[in-house]
Amino acid sequence: MNDFWNERYSQEAYAYGETPNEYLKSKLASISTGKILFPAEGEGRNAVYAATLGWDVVAFDSSKEGKKKALSLAQKQAVSIDYLVEEISNIEFEDESFDAIALVFVHTPQLHRAAYHQKIASFLKSGGILILEGFSKAHARFQHENPLAGGPKDSAMLFDIEELKQDFSNFDIVEAHQTETNLHEGLYHQGKASVVRLFIIKK
Repeated sequence: MNDFWNERYSQEAYAYGETPNEYLKSKLASISTGKILFPAEGEGRNAVYAATLGWDVVAFDSSKEGKKKALSLAQKQAVSIDYLVEEISNIEFEDESFDAIALVFVHTPQLHRAAYHQKIASFLKSGGILILEGFSKAHARFQHENPLAGGPKDSAMLFDIEELKQDFSNFDIVEAHQTETNLHEGLYHQGKASVVRLFIIKK
């Protein structure tokens, strides 16, 4: 997969655009700044946006090409972010070291999904906020109709909202729902999509 993402991110254009995900943008507007983590952040559009709001931003991704694009975007926006090249399976931070975590279209193999989510959640402080948007199981229909709708080709990697609630069972749910939306994010998230959205607080 690293070869796939390095090839995609080596293009001049930003694969998913330079502007932040709209759901993330709306939620960041409602909370106080602090230290935030962006796992599997790709080319940095969301991390850089958070930095422009005054967040202390840490991001990571397995793609070295993604890091290059993210740092270039940060320079363009006159902000700084701490960006690591690492796999989710190997990443390590101190427990309870972040005020917020944003998972924006972070899809992992079904076999590892729950463990990865629980690992990432361990980095969040008690009372910290987790924001998630990802493609739902129902998105497979839109992928079939429109190849540019985005999302993993392995349908097992698409999200079921009840499974996500189990993954994050030590959280209070402020918002958890599935909805349809129209994405306009770069080259590869274009058109109608079915997504799940979580806004939850760690107990």
